[in-house]
Amino acid sequence: MDDLFPPFAPDANDRPRRFRPVPFRLIAPNMITLLALCLGLTAIRLAFEGRFEPAVIAVIVAAGLDGIDGRVARLLKGTSRFGAELDSLADFVNFGCAPALILYSFTLHNLKSVGWIVALVFAIAMCLRLARFNAMLDDPNRPEWKKDFFVGMPAPAGAITGMLPLYLHFLGLDFSAWGRPVILVYVLVIALLVVSTVPTFSGKTWGKRVPRDLVVPIFLVVVVGFGLVISFPFEAMAAVSVAYLAGLPFGAAQYRKRLKQEASAPVAPAQDSPTAPKI
Repeated sequence: MDDLFPPFAPDANDRPRRFRPVPFRLIAPNMITLLALCLGLTAIRLAFEGRFEPAVIAVIVAAGLDGIDGRVARLLKGTSRFGAELDSLADFVNFGCAPALILYSFTLHNLKSVGWIVALVFAIAMCLRLARFNAMLDDPNRPEWKKDFFVGMPAPAGAITGMLPLYLHFLGLDFSAWGRPVILVYVLVIALLVVSTVPTFSGKTWGKRVPRDLVVPIFLVVVVGFGLVISFPFEAMAAVSVAYLAGLPFGAAQYRKRLKQEASAPVAPAQDSPTAPKI
């Protein structure tokens, strides 16, 4: 019986493992991601307390931080597998769970079980969309031009457009009993767009080089846009949401055009290697 449980005798030659310090450039992007996650969780708490305006603002700021962390990681050359996984988990909370619970606390709870089912569909659709996005990153045969397009509506855009009824409510639109089924259908449509295969413009490779004559106008547009968002936040978010939804068909048309151009492009003939033996 003693042979079944031999006593532990550490090897005297074993040395304690020494962990190398982690560069700050690897930590900084993850700190931004964690701040965004804190905002998403805080938005859920604010929704439970009935404070919908700060809850919506928290999700919007989290979306802004989500657009920054990846660029900071690439700028500092601090991308890592850990950061990618953390970003996906934070996106599910910030853009799946938080908007779904905010919408449910706002009006979907009045529709009892049906409203809760739609909130579940929205959150799960966001989870599936993020899982598909991570799986597509490992595709080595994906053409370079397809990086300009997402497959389905991206998670931050789905969260921001999904809260359009809240923006309209803050602007004075009264959603009485007649408006609740409309909100339910609208949230369900956004969830379907998130998990759909409709191509949407991403702009990841756009703007790497800006013409000199456009630098000053771009600065002015950014300043004016920032001023509008600060002064009229919900009017601006409602306008952005409607404009984004209206622009989805144009993005899909551009994707089909690029796809036809790729299909009609002549294929370069394979050339024999000069060192390869000829038969």
